Amino acid sequence: MRPIIIAGGGIGGLAAAVGLARKGVRSIVLEQAAELGEIGAGIQIAPNAFHCFDSLGVGDQARAGAVFIDKLRLMDGLSAEEVVHIPLDEPFRKRFRNPYAVVHRADLHGVLLAAARESGLVDLRTSHKVERFEQDESGVTVHCAARAPIAGAALIGADGLRSPIRAQIVKDGEPRVSGHTTYRSVIPTEQMPEDLRWNAATLWAGPKCHIVHYPLKGWKVFNLVVTYHNDVKEAVAGVPVPVEEVMSGFAHIHPRAQKIIEHGSNWKLWVLCDREPVENWVDGRVALLGDAAHPMLQYFAQGAAMAMEDAVCLSHMVEAYPQDVEKALRAYQSQRIVRTARVQIDSRLIGEFIYHPGGAKAMVRNEIMRSLSAQDYYDRLEWLYGGTGLTEAT
Repeated sequence: MRPIIIAGGGIGGLAAAVGLARKGVRSIVLEQAAELGEIGAGIQIAPNAFHCFDSLGVGDQARAGAVFIDKLRLMDGLSAEEVVHIPLDEPFRKRFRNPYAVVHRADLHGVLLAAARESGLVDLRTSHKVERFEQDESGVTVHCAARAPIAGAALIGADGLRSPIRAQIVKDGEPRVSGHTTYRSVIPTEQMPEDLRWNAATLWAGPKCHIVHYPLKGWKVFNLVVTYHNDVKEAVAGVPVPVEEVMSGFAHIHPRAQKIIEHGSNWKLWVLCDREPVENWVDGRVALLGDAAHPMLQYFAQGAAMAMEDAVCLSHMVEAYPQDVEKALRAYQSQRIVRTARVQIDSRLIGEFIYHPGGAKAMVRNEIMRSLSAQDYYDRLEWLYGGTGLTEAT
């Protein structure tokens, strides 16, 4: 088989390349940036993501850079009282066969990049901005800005929220702007209030706002992510902002939570966007993967995990149908589309009913969540964390 072309050198694109390499399939990864790397900071890694690391042969490397937290903790942003916590100890790990951890996004990307390079089957090309594709019964030709066309057996669009490959297949225009703005900062651990240095992924939930924090890089730093509704209409990404702008959305929450924001520095903003789930993201020899296929809001902390699950499933299907790449891509889509659509939809619902409610809705949330045992939470998460997205054959 000629190499499979992968548009996008982020976590999803590299995971796809590594997965294919483990099946003996060559790939060409086209990244529009001049260097391969990841922006952002912390990322939460649930057991289903660790299942993917293990399948991709990088489980040990991923674990080496992770911080294994003790619990998921929900705090009431108005009262500063704990609503509930979900333990992530041995019963959790035994149930889901893997831990829950947090890791720096760049470290995770680095693990996949090293695996791609070491495979000998991945051709990594930077400064290649994919613009469009053509295909016939024999293969796909990819056109990049100011580059010669590149031919391959198939094309995987792992090129993000504004994927030009999606635009050619789905034709659904601009993404949906949520009106929620996220601000990110990473601070040295000693700058984090001492009484809040918890080994937990902590969520402070308030009316139309929330704060998340957890330790990273062997407890050297804390990752801070804060979000509030400001009804912006235009998508913006990675823009530096002063702390006063960040604080403006949290004047109504408890001073203990506000203090977390005051310790942040070098804040940058991202306006959150997603898209409606769609029924098809495959066109012949071309398929979408990760955010290009199913972009989702951050509230379920599953964006990267879904992209890696896509990659693992894709590699299994290419192996299952080595002589029929179109059938492989259809099989890949049939296994992934309902699961990823469910996560897209649930991400919106979690934002509305867990992260950002106020008044009576927040009281209902607190009462319901306090009524559930750890086992209840595990049962409700089985469909997601249990690894059912990694079927090896149709």
